[in-house]
Amino acid sequence: MNSESVARRLALIRERVAEAALRKGRRPEEIKILGASKAQPPEKIREAVEAGLEILGENYVQEAERKKALLSDLPVSWHLIGYLQKNKARKALQLFDLIQTVDRPEIAQRLSRLAQEMGRTLPVFIEVNVGGEETKAGILPEKVPDLVRLIKDLPALDLQGLMTIPPYSPDPEDSRKFFRKLRELKEQVEDFYELKHPLELSMGMSHDYEVAVEEGATLVRIGTALFGPRPPKGGA
Repeated sequence: MNSESVARRLALIRERVAEAALRKGRRPEEIKILGASKAQPPEKIREAVEAGLEILGENYVQEAERKKALLSDLPVSWHLIGYLQKNKARKALQLFDLIQTVDRPEIAQRLSRLAQEMGRTLPVFIEVNVGGEETKAGILPEKVPDLVRLIKDLPALDLQGLMTIPPYSPDPEDSRKFFRKLRELKEQVEDFYELKHPLELSMGMSHDYEVAVEEGATLVRIGTALFGPRPPKGGA
């Protein structure tokens, strides 16, 4: 895939995001696009950033470490969008500007402790398992208030948003009720807790991001629609 095709894909995504936002009376500039670059080679990621992409999302700490070493010159923000093991927390803090997948008290406490040691404040999102799927990471919606309260009291974390991956369906409309549920949860949290700023909503991927924008997403995570299919294993 050449740089022109990446730029064209990014332009098309921006156009569709804008159209979805305008359908709901939102300003298109409220929505940020994250390039979900799992398994994508560094040269393709570079093309996307040169085309104007400002946020990259990686699923694995080790993969991000390899890529960032090759792409450290890029003016881009790195987000962790995959499950974080406690033993990878220190390295994650060294690599990422924001962690979207805080989903349990012990990882929040560890991140805060390590961030304090490093003299930084770490922006985080809470990952919410809106579909209640047993095989999926994320905290259940009813437990979110307790985790919000904990993070608010931790000295080195800054709660900036909520994130979700709804149950997969080939029909984007099937995701709508889950996106709506996360938006309603965000509103409840903001009403109940005194937060530093309004919460972001990270929701929507390549096949359902327009529905997510209609339901209030402020950040969409796009992989295949931006980069094309992932190369075979070992190709990144």
